[in-house]
Amino acid sequence: MTAQDSATRPSRIAVPAATVGTQHGSRRTGTVMAALGVTAFSLTFPSTAWGLEGIGPWSFVALRCVLSAFIAGGALLALRVPLPARRHWAGLAVVAAGVVVGFPLLTTLALQTSTTAHAAVVVGLLPLTTAVFSALRTGARPSRMFWVAALTGAAAVIAFTVQQSGGALSTADLYLFAALLICAAGYTEGGRLAREMPGWQVIGWALVLCLPLAVAGAAVALQYEPFRLTGHSTTGLLYSAIGSQFLGLVVWYRGMAAIGVPKASQLQLAQPLLTLVWSVFLLGEHLTIAAPLTAAAVLVCIAVTQRARG
Repeated sequence: MTAQDSATRPSRIAVPAATVGTQHGSRRTGTVMAALGVTAFSLTFPSTAWGLEGIGPWSFVALRCVLSAFIAGGALLALRVPLPARRHWAGLAVVAAGVVVGFPLLTTLALQTSTTAHAAVVVGLLPLTTAVFSALRTGARPSRMFWVAALTGAAAVIAFTVQQSGGALSTADLYLFAALLICAAGYTEGGRLAREMPGWQVIGWALVLCLPLAVAGAAVALQYEPFRLTGHSTTGLLYSAIGSQFLGLVVWYRGMAAIGVPKASQLQLAQPLLTLVWSVFLLGEHLTIAAPLTAAAVLVCIAVTQRARG
């Protein structure tokens, strides 16, 4: 080995080390962003239940979309964000159909007759469904350990939420399973787009895309449904529009772009349990001893999926 070789060796090692450190930092940030999104989403069902106390389901969903679209549109205009490239509009339409319209509408309709505990079944299945959609759409191939942990976690959440609701099937289940499929497609497409544009712009343009339909829907629905603003219904509407529909999706898509759709989606395994916790404090629902046991199982599964290599 020459002196020149010895002198150059440190620089060759330092660059990859710095790159690895940056990648680890990005993954940590992405995990935090995705976790914040899950926390925001965990309050969606309780806030929707509050909103339905004074507002009809179709009116609630339409007004929620209108409010969040105005916020997103205002931010896009204020920052003078250019229109997305033509190749992005098809993906944005999928996000709009799945995340902005389909999932909120179908779950809101389900919550008319279903408890938040029962509705949490759809959230328990969503991580696995999203991972499958991602594998089909993007060509991702998570490891066998990843799938074993994901299936185990999903099974634990499903068993818990079904047990909480008594295992009864109803018309609401049709809404919930349809919402599961359409939301998984929206999450997958949104995560893919978030690699090419900032996550907040993905949901922002999807919301703006739905604004004309939402305004028309609100105008019609308000003529036929009750609309009474109380403390609960107002809080539920504002949180659903600002917290769940906009801010939650902003950090969620940023997290998915950083750590990948399959791994980010597995963090949602904790969402049904968080929803049930909020339901105790906000809606007065009661939980059994199964809650902490399921929580422990889910946390183990999340740790495994986050470490598994795809």
